[in-house]
Amino acid sequence: MRILGIDCGSARTGYGVIESDGVAHQLLAAGVITTDTKKPFEERLLTIGRGLREVILGCAPEEAAVEEVFHAVNVQTALKLAHVRGVALFAVAEAGLPLGEYSALEVKTSVVGYGRAEKRQVQLMTCSLLRLDRPVESEDAADALAVAICHANRSALKRRLEVAR
Repeated sequence: MRILGIDCGSARTGYGVIESDGVAHQLLAAGVITTDTKKPFEERLLTIGRGLREVILGCAPEEAAVEEVFHAVNVQTALKLAHVRGVALFAVAEAGLPLGEYSALEVKTSVVGYGRAEKRQVQLMTCSLLRLDRPVESEDAADALAVAICHANRSALKRRLEVAR
């Protein structure tokens, strides 16, 4: 299964596409959609939406996954993140992709084995799980890959449980 993971951010939205059978994962693409923080927020959202469309068209994922909204200390930051997440959900829905949503705790537990893992730990475990020579440079892209891996793991478990019934 080909999965697109998205790590939402208003300045940098990470994306990662993997191929997975639920056990072995292979990196297909990873990167960051960067916006100009000096531009109006609606233009930045447009940049993110267009970038995600390009990734979806170029990589042809079968499913997508994003992190759920977390409770930020700064309300303005949380609102901006929610807007970016809305753009991501729109791009996924527009492409007709099934969507998985996971908390940061679920993603970190699935990838690192510890729900309070640091970003660097996620980066290193993502590298290990994808059998890469070196970690993906961008933390945002690594986080997006972690979301995709979490979705692959959860989907495989769900399929195994359905077969067992």
